Parts: sequence; structure tokens; C-alpha cells
Amino acid sequence: MIQTIVARPELGYKAVGFVDDDPEKCQTDMGRVRALGRIRDVPALLDQQPVDLVIIALPWRDYPTILNVVRACAVRNVPARVVPDLFQLSLSQMQLEMLDGVPLLGIGVERTLPRSSRIAKRALDLVLVLIAAPFLIPLMGLIALAIRLDTPGPTFYRQKRVGQDGRPFEIIKFRSMVSDADRQRDVLLAHNEATGPLFKIKNDPRVTRVGRWLRRFSLDELPQVINIARGEMSLVGPRPGLPDEVAQYEPWQRQRLDAPPGLTGLWQVSGRSDVTFEEMCLLDIYYIERWSLGMDLRILARTVPRVLLGNGAY
Repeated sequence: MIQTIVARPELGYKAVGFVDDDPEKCQTDMGRVRALGRIRDVPALLDQQPVDLVIIALPWRDYPTILNVVRACAVRNVPARVVPDLFQLSLSQMQLEMLDGVPLLGIGVERTLPRSSRIAKRALDLVLVLIAAPFLIPLMGLIALAIRLDTPGPTFYRQKRVGQDGRPFEIIKFRSMVSDADRQRDVLLAHNEATGPLFKIKNDPRVTRVGRWLRRFSLDELPQVINIARGEMSLVGPRPGLPDEVAQYEPWQRQRLDAPPGLTGLWQVSGRSDVTFEEMCLLDIYYIERWSLGMDLRILARTVPRVLLGNGAY
């Protein structure tokens, strides 16, 4: 890209400089084009000097890094263009431009679903919840009775979570652990088996006998239909994170907050607890960027056999 810009000044481009994560390249100028540091320095560089365009030339396997740069540019109203990796290119919503025969792609960074899509998604949630209500109410009554007979404590577990656009809400679940489970968490941190900011233990000693069955078949999540009815959640969407988890998100991971959290999602039908945190984020971003009613219905249909088989749940 620098070679083309330098060789074709009539195109009207002037390279302010470049960044690279290679320790040697990030300190070595390319002729008159200055080395400005590492990729993480892009936000500071955009704040320090006038820049009209950022061109990203990275392999597509570095998608999280690409997205970080694109979003840093979007916040500062600086256009970003990507030199496509044609062998792995799979994103939608792109605008194509040409620079002397070299294609530049503009990646859409729409923060939320369009209003018409939100209305359609909300309508689907309400219709399906109303249809399922006659079946769910007796089942939830039996589960509540089993919890009360198994261990002392409340039937429901309420916990603060982070929803769309970072708005906090109280999620409702059937209690599947002992009553003082939250107080025991710090003691068990060393046994965490999850990746990223998540906390999960496959054989968590806090889980009750009934709770183990509820978790295996995701029945502990059923009371979240109340959250869906309130509009705090959707049937399909990203997993709602805890406030301390969200505080640890990298910039590109915060795109998970651009849609309402879901009772199920691509992460659920792709392995549930066996999916790593970064994979979960990529699946959620894929879902948000390509959302449709058909996709929601397909995910719901795929969720049923996953739940019945109890694969990847703990």
C-alpha cells in the first residue's frame, strides 16, 4: 500500500505513517513514511494528528485486531478501509473502493439492529413466549417444587447482568446452587476452567443435586422468559455478562452489547460451556452483523436437540 501511495502521488494520498506489531518494523521508517509504533497506538495517533483515512492491511485471521482499529476510527469519525484477504474474506456489509487497482473495503460498524429489525425481533419473542406459556407454567411449577424439597433456600436466583448498550438488569434463574454460592466464589477462583473473564467449573461443588440436572438441560434458564417479557432479553442473542466480566472486555468484544442478550444463541448451539470466550464473542458479533428472523428461528430449532442431549453443559 505504501509503495502504491508513494509511486502514484497524483491519486491524492499522502501517508502520515504506519504502525506494525513487529518490534523491528514499528521503529523503522520506510523512506519518507514514518514508523509510528504498534497497532495499539492507533487511537492515540488519531487524537494527536489530523488523519483522513486509515488503511488496514492485516491477514483476516487478525479479525479482532482489525475490528479494534475500525471501531477506534469510527469513534473519532475517521474512515477505515481494509485491504481484503481474499482467501479468508467472509464479512458482509462492505463498501468497495479502488486505489489504483487495489481494492479497499469499508466495514460497516452499525452499533445496533435497525429499528425495523428490533420491532420484528421483539414481536417474534412475544409471540413465541405466549405460545409456549401453557407448557412452561406447569413445568416451572414442578421444577420449583423440586428445588424446595432438595435444599433450603429461595426457589429463584437473581443476579445483576449487563444488557444491550451496557444497561444493567436483574436476570432471573432457578436456583441451581447452594444459597451462599456467591460468597464461595472467591475461594474457588483458582479452579476456574473458563477462558477470558468467564468463571466456570465443570464439577462445581456448589451445585445441588437438582441443580445439576437443571444445568445439564438448561432448565435453570426458564425463568428468563420473565426477562424476555419485560424486554430486557430476547429469545436469541449474546450471553448476558456479569458487570465484572464486561469491565474486562477488550474494545472489539464490547460489540456483544450491541444487541439484547439472549436465552440462547450461536454460542449455545456451537458447544455451550465448551466454547471459549473469544469464540463466543466472534459468534455473537457474527450473529449481530447478519441478524434475520430466519436466523433466530434456525438457532431456536438447533437449540432444542442441544438442550435435550445435554451436550457441553455444566
